Amino acid sequence: MSIILFIIILAILILAHEFGHFIVAKKSGIRVDEFGIGFPPKVYGKKFGETEYTVNALPFGGFVKIFGEDPDQNSISGPEAKRSFVNQPKLIKIAVLSAGVFFNLLLAWLLISASMMLGSAFSASSPLPNGQWVETPKLMVVEVAKDSPAEKAGIRTGDTILSSIDTASQEKITAPTPESFQNFIGTRDAKEISINLQRGEEKAAVVVTPQQGIVSGKPAIGIAMDMVGTMKLSPPIAVIEGAKLTYLYTIETFKGIFGLLHDSFYGKADLSQVSGPVGIVKIVGDASKLGLERLLALTAIISINLAVVNILPIPALDGGRVFFVLIEAIKRSPIKPQTANTINTISFLLLVALIIIITFNDVWKLLVG
Repeated sequence: MSIILFIIILAILILAHEFGHFIVAKKSGIRVDEFGIGFPPKVYGKKFGETEYTVNALPFGGFVKIFGEDPDQNSISGPEAKRSFVNQPKLIKIAVLSAGVFFNLLLAWLLISASMMLGSAFSASSPLPNGQWVETPKLMVVEVAKDSPAEKAGIRTGDTILSSIDTASQEKITAPTPESFQNFIGTRDAKEISINLQRGEEKAAVVVTPQQGIVSGKPAIGIAMDMVGTMKLSPPIAVIEGAKLTYLYTIETFKGIFGLLHDSFYGKADLSQVSGPVGIVKIVGDASKLGLERLLALTAIISINLAVVNILPIPALDGGRVFFVLIEAIKRSPIKPQTANTINTISFLLLVALIIIITFNDVWKLLVG
């Protein structure tokens, strides 16, 4: 089921991206030869006007074939050269190349807004939009320290703490808050406590022993907590708040990717923190168990990541092609098609190699738990 969901999500994200290229090219008067759902071999095709719309056998997204995007003699000086991408003004080229990124961000905005209308997880301690409130807040684990008693006991980020009991004295705390739970833990140095958790639809109990030295002055188990509940927003407020979150997620994604590239340059990159297709399948499966609103929010985040990666000035990606257009504008002459195609091909092969490495890393993480 997770694989099917992943294929559906990937198809939606790529189709949104390609539709952006398609519609802006069409509106700019550029000839579009094909808009395909999936990848060849072709299963079915029908032509409307000058564009053939196809359904293909491999269900991993889609593509758009724009006349002159890969220049040849026909597109440069043939009978329809005026409608070729290669002969368009620089601003039109940039608009067409950037449209896929814009549509991925637009899709993310719509998905985040929809998740907020359905009801999204929200911290009761965070500032809320006017007239809104958090329903049924519960104590949630928002961070687990590495090698802490909590991590060793199997507590995970996202777990809800329902209650806790001192296994020796049988003293119990129910409906805990961050303060009451910290006070409960802080008086039980080296004493076992049982914590009842909820993880998605499942409930579990773990035994953990608080220790000194994790925080200053009192025993702790190594978790950060917050009261998290559900907040449903009206459509107008959800659209506004969705735009704000889309902007914040996009900025944070840029920071994360540039941080990874910076660390890679200095040989410090940690690829174990990067997920490829296999890792995303697992993440999608986990999110789907938490409800439609979580799945929509996750899809939005993946869409933002797709947009940010594509706009990077790397050959073979949209950002790299925009970069070539800017170079042509500065040098006032076109880059030779053979040179551009060679650079794009080499870059594409390097990207495929990176995806393969990350996929092996995903599989390794699954095998070793």
